Amino acid sequence: MKVNKVVLAYSGGLDTSVILRWLMETYGCEVIAFCADLGQGEDLQAIRRKAIKTGASKAVVGDLREEFVKEYVFPMLRANAVYEGSYLLGTSIARPLIAKAQIDVAAKEHADAVSHGATGKGNDQVRFELTYYALKPGVKVVAPWRLWNLNSRTSLVAYARKHGISVPVTQARPYSTDRNIFHISYEGGILEDPWQEPPADMFVWCRPVEKAPNRAEYVEIDYRRGDPSAVNGRQLSPARLLAKLNDLGAKHGIGRVDVVENRYVGMKSRGVYETPGGTILHAAHRALESITMDREVLRLRDALVPRYAEMIYYGYWFAPEREVLQKTIDAAQANVSGRVRLKLYKGNVIVVGRKSDSSLYDPKVATFEEDDVYNQGDADGFIRLNALRLRLRRLKSA
Repeated sequence: MKVNKVVLAYSGGLDTSVILRWLMETYGCEVIAFCADLGQGEDLQAIRRKAIKTGASKAVVGDLREEFVKEYVFPMLRANAVYEGSYLLGTSIARPLIAKAQIDVAAKEHADAVSHGATGKGNDQVRFELTYYALKPGVKVVAPWRLWNLNSRTSLVAYARKHGISVPVTQARPYSTDRNIFHISYEGGILEDPWQEPPADMFVWCRPVEKAPNRAEYVEIDYRRGDPSAVNGRQLSPARLLAKLNDLGAKHGIGRVDVVENRYVGMKSRGVYETPGGTILHAAHRALESITMDREVLRLRDALVPRYAEMIYYGYWFAPEREVLQKTIDAAQANVSGRVRLKLYKGNVIVVGRKSDSSLYDPKVATFEEDDVYNQGDADGFIRLNALRLRLRRLKSA
C-alpha cells in the first residue's frame, strides 16, 4: 500500500511514538500527529513538541472536552450503559470521537491515510477502524501492530531507545494506561495475573477508601431530560460538571473497579478502572428514573441496555443500530428531569433523596396509612386472574 500522508492518533506514549517513526521509515510518508484533548490532564503542548521532535511534519491538538462529554458521555449515561455489569466504558466511548477527529484532520490536510496505536489483540483497533470506514469509506488504514515485527513492549522500548525517543514505560510502572475526563484504565504488568491485587501506588486518581474522609458529604444533582445540568444548584457546562463530580468522587474513594472482561476478539482481559464522576452520575440517574419513568418503558429500556453497551464496547457508535436505539432511549428520557440528593462516603454512593415535577410517585397511593384512593379489595380479582394459569397447570398434573 502506498501512503503519502497519514494522520496518526498520537498520545506521546510508547506505542504511538514508535509508530510515528516507523511510519516514516516504512512508507517514506509525511506524518501528521493528532493529539486529542479529552481532559486527560497532560501537557499537550509538550506532547506536541515531542511529536515534532520525533519527526512529525505537523502536530494538531484538538480540544474535544465539551464535545466528548455532551455528545458521547451523556448519551451513554442516558442509557445507563455498563459493560458486563462493571465497566462504565470510559475508553470505549472515547475512541469514536478521536477517530472522527482524525478523519476531519485528514480531510483538512488532504491526507490519504489514518493510523492508530491499537494492538491486534484488543478492542481499540475495531473501534478506531469501524469509525474510519463509517465516516470515510475509502480511507487507507495503517495498523502497525498487525504489520510490523515489533511484537512486544520490550521490543518497542528497544526501538525507541535506538532512535532516541523517550519512553514513559518503566519497570516501576509497567502498565498500559488510558485517561480522559471520564476515567483512567490500567492494563498489563502485574495485572495480567488476575489473582494479584493491584499495587496501591498504581492508582493516581481516587483515594483508597482507607484514606477517604471519615465524614460523609452530600451532593445534589439536577437533571433535564436525562442529562445532568447542575451540581448543588450551580449550572455547569457538561465537561465542568463532570470535572466537579470527579473531584468529589475521587476525594471519597468512589469509582474503582477491577474486572476481567470479554474482549470483542474473544479473549478475556483484566482491566482496572477509576471512574469517580461517572459512578456518581450513574447512581443519580437511576434514582431519578425510578420516580419519573413508566414501569413498562423502564423495563423495555433496561432490556436494551446490555445490547447498547456492547455496541459501544465493540465500536459501533456510528452504526445505524446504535443511532436508532439512541433515539428510543432519548425518547424514554423525556420526563427524566428533577433533582437527586446523594451521600458520598468511603467508596459508596448512597441515594438519599429524589424529587421531580414529573414524578409518577404518589404518596397518597403508596401510603401505609388510611387512604381513599385505593381499594385493597381490588387486589383479589387481580391475584386470582394472574394465578389462573398456575392453578390450571397444577390441576392438569394432579
